[in-house]
Amino acid sequence: MTGYQEILTDPSYAHQLVTFTYPHIGNTGVNHEDIDAAKIQAAGLIIRDLPVLSSNFRQHQPLADYLREQQMVAIAGIDTRRLTRILRERGAQNGCILAGDTDAEKALALARAFAGLSGKDLAQVVSTSKPYAWTQTEWQLSAGYGTLTQPSYHVVAFDYGVKFNILRMLAQRGCRVTVLPAQASAAEALALKPDGIFLSNGPGDPQPCDYAIRAVRELIEQKLPTFGICLGHQIMALAIGAQTVKMKTGHHGANHPVKDLDDGRVVITSQNHGFAVDAQSLPAHARITHVSLFDGTLQGFALKDSPAFCFQGHPEASPGPHDLGYLFDRFISLMARERASNKVAI
Repeated sequence: MTGYQEILTDPSYAHQLVTFTYPHIGNTGVNHEDIDAAKIQAAGLIIRDLPVLSSNFRQHQPLADYLREQQMVAIAGIDTRRLTRILRERGAQNGCILAGDTDAEKALALARAFAGLSGKDLAQVVSTSKPYAWTQTEWQLSAGYGTLTQPSYHVVAFDYGVKFNILRMLAQRGCRVTVLPAQASAAEALALKPDGIFLSNGPGDPQPCDYAIRAVRELIEQKLPTFGICLGHQIMALAIGAQTVKMKTGHHGANHPVKDLDDGRVVITSQNHGFAVDAQSLPAHARITHVSLFDGTLQGFALKDSPAFCFQGHPEASPGPHDLGYLFDRFISLMARERASNKVAI
């Protein structure tokens, strides 16, 4: 089983306990290259078994050592498949991990005291505190990560909890990326003269992120090519007047089938969200582009009057299938088209 370190370092899991149905977590250890954020943001890890030995040619340290280094709370010996059945049937639950002497009453009290994620603005909690540039490209066997030396486009990315591999996929396609804090204004982004705007993934409830909703609304009015994913997708929806809802169980995992309504293709996607956009609330100038084949929920939409589109899942596939890489290509095409039209206008 691989992919656990990318999941643990995904900022979208902030304030959440993460569990896996696969029984052995840690077989391949941890390497320095597959980490998707500066630190673990998840609140805790729940697994069935932590192998004593791990082996992989890319391994730098065992998972247990990495968890200690990150001061990550974790527990093993749990029937995670039974736990998953409970979550699937009853929806997301409050939880608590205690070490030392067991005190069931204390654990229950702590779990019940957790207010949940509704109403919580976690984007600014996990976001960068200052702007930074990104030029690292995707990983290649034997070569490792590369560096973009001749950028074709400049993209400003709003960091609501961005994963490194998203930035790498943009750089791989010729984008010099400037990453801004979640609370950056539209004016700050426009001052950098970007070719396009990227709205990242992130944790928590999108509705309290009024600063982001306001900035995205102003940017959409500028008709700049804009691409949002996950929390960025939800923020774009709120910016155009749509509504979001808390899901009972949410979508988590790397096996979610989604239909692209534009060309009819079915793609397998990686998902990690507990909130969704209410499709019925979309205004007339937005059209649905993707729907979940699990439950029919909205997975993507595009604007009819602006070069802006978004997707609910994780097209960067870290970990997960690579079926949605074409969305990054679509973003590049929008920027190329906008640049060409500006030249014609001049």
